[in-house]
Amino acid sequence: MREVEVVVVGAGQAGLSSGYHLRRTGYEPGRDFVVLDHSPGPGGAWQFRWPSLTYGKVHGMHALPGMELTGADPARPSAQVVPEYFAAYERAFDLRVRRPVDVRSVREGDGGRLLVETSAGDWSTRALINATGTWDRPFWPRYPGQETFRGRQLHTARYPGPQAFAGQRVIVVGGGASGTQHLLELAPYAASTTWVTRRPPVFREGPFDEGAGRAAVALVEERVRQGLPPRSVVSVTGLPLNDAVRQGLEDGVLDRLPMFDRITPTGVEWADGRRVEADVILWATGFRAAIDHLAPLRLREPGGGIRVEGTRAVADPRVHLVGYGPSASTIGANRAGRAAVRDIRRLLSDEPVAA
Repeated sequence: MREVEVVVVGAGQAGLSSGYHLRRTGYEPGRDFVVLDHSPGPGGAWQFRWPSLTYGKVHGMHALPGMELTGADPARPSAQVVPEYFAAYERAFDLRVRRPVDVRSVREGDGGRLLVETSAGDWSTRALINATGTWDRPFWPRYPGQETFRGRQLHTARYPGPQAFAGQRVIVVGGGASGTQHLLELAPYAASTTWVTRRPPVFREGPFDEGAGRAAVALVEERVRQGLPPRSVVSVTGLPLNDAVRQGLEDGVLDRLPMFDRITPTGVEWADGRRVEADVILWATGFRAAIDHLAPLRLREPGGGIRVEGTRAVADPRVHLVGYGPSASTIGANRAGRAAVRDIRRLLSDEPVAA
């Protein structure tokens, strides 16, 4: 049993930001806090992105606090650029991330402490920053006949790049940024593409300024305050109408169909009898928060989410969720890491925590 003041779970943008702010406030890595990460190397979810997602195609990648990302080649895969940057960041601030470590559960420990049970042994801690993100929990909707489909089904989390679909008929399900990116990439390679979404897509023209960003984050934050499962920030901002998207609309690549009613062995079918044959169904249907290890603490509300004020779990002020809900963006994770550390310092020094 190892004792620390703070355990940080996850070493993506949110976890590294939290580690940076812990160091800045005087906590020593290894002695006062530990960062645990289950991935094989630095980079968070970025190391698993598809090869064709080059750094130049990445939208809204904000640098970690205290160290800019400079000189990156926009033509290189983001799965190489960002992990290299994260690795350099871990070295620069001596964060001593322990990996690969799987956190299996967080439960009540002795003396008012939390017990963090992992594949590398147990830690006893006074506070926990959960920065596990969503990549490990891809969301797969279920539709009648899904198990009968004779083609290939895969999720964005395992998307290998467009060349793998050459000459195939592909149905892309999902109205987010990943779905549109997949369609625009696949169109030159696939025999055909079909775009299916539950709701009509909303395209956003003009710059996405700071005011619009705050308004979008506020909508997500309100759900979290109510204890509802968070929606992504992108879900309330709409899709950016850039040149590539405009061309996709003009070419018919982004000609959207409503959600089908059932899956058949050879494709999909709507209630009105319309059918589309397919070799592949690509589910670009997003992710859910990876928080199952927190289940023993019983933080979930009846609505299915964890009620959070700022980053603090309302049901247990020792637990902070960074990169959850309104902070599930690179800039949001940076700010949330700082806020979580500020509150934890007050908690551990027995100062009143601001509401």
